[in-house]
Amino acid sequence: MVKEVRHSTLYRQYRPQDFDEVRGQEQVTGVIEKAIKNGKIAHAYLFCGSRGTGKTSVARILARRLDVSEKDLYEMDAASNRGIDDIRELREGVYAMPFESPYKLYIIDEAHMLTKDAWNAFLKTLEEPPAHAIFILATTERDKVPDTIQSRCEIYTFKQPTRDVLAQIVTDVAKKEGYSVERSAADLVALLAEGSFRDALSILQKVLAISTNKKIEVEEVEAVSGAPRGELIRQLLSALAKKDASSALAAIQSTLHDNMDARTLTKLLIHRMRIILLMRYAPDLADELAHELSEADAALAKELSKEASVNSEILRALLEAYGRMAYAAVPHLPLELAVIEICGTK
Repeated sequence: MVKEVRHSTLYRQYRPQDFDEVRGQEQVTGVIEKAIKNGKIAHAYLFCGSRGTGKTSVARILARRLDVSEKDLYEMDAASNRGIDDIRELREGVYAMPFESPYKLYIIDEAHMLTKDAWNAFLKTLEEPPAHAIFILATTERDKVPDTIQSRCEIYTFKQPTRDVLAQIVTDVAKKEGYSVERSAADLVALLAEGSFRDALSILQKVLAISTNKKIEVEEVEAVSGAPRGELIRQLLSALAKKDASSALAAIQSTLHDNMDARTLTKLLIHRMRIILLMRYAPDLADELAHELSEADAALAKELSKEASVNSEILRALLEAYGRMAYAAVPHLPLELAVIEICGTK
């Protein structure tokens, strides 16, 4: 007998179903929930924020709380339906009464992708919408939404969740799936997710697929994400502390041979160096910070926090390298230059 395979992604499976399940966006959910209770619903909302922060999830929860059925809920992806004809089709349908709900609710995702002509066609509908119509525009680039549109919407900004929030979600979802997660593994997933709930759960899903003992360890996260191995990060940090440019550059070259992403490598170095400096200047936090790392990483961090050669200039150089990588012709070159600069400092 063939075992049934579930195809639902973790992000879809554990998408929040009510406002109290949405984490890290209280500045949005709290206000909207009060507005619903007070019967003060806007006819147009603009949800702004980076990818994977819960904009579409909150839009669907709002629809659910307003008793909008599937028949009266319309979702449009402006990335692929961005022209004036698509908006004209929307305008023609918006004036028809809802099938079975108090409202017809339209969710327009990636709204900033609409063309200028499409915005102009949509503006009239936003100015004089029928009483039963509600529009929710979701965008990752608010500055590309015309001011004339923004002025007719209630605007809500979705924050990137903190690493602690993401790590807790990873831990909670893994537990519901029957797995336990090392704290350092959950923190690595959260770090790699770059503030996206969706990306965090996508990484977790790949890790769960390769786990054989129901216990997620940091090495498994490294394996599925392409993150540099912990040993390489430790080699690099030790080399920087000793001002040993040759060893540091050799470690970087080793990550390149393994096809590891230079930005991910630099991000991990920044994360570790931050913890090392905090351990030195805020020793009361040392034990709490150590929980974010594997045992070997925590031991090295405590050791390097006592080294005078490890200072804020190293962290500053790494941050500058990370910022330059997005525009560098050779992605790893800014990190190599930073290493040379750090190790050349007397």
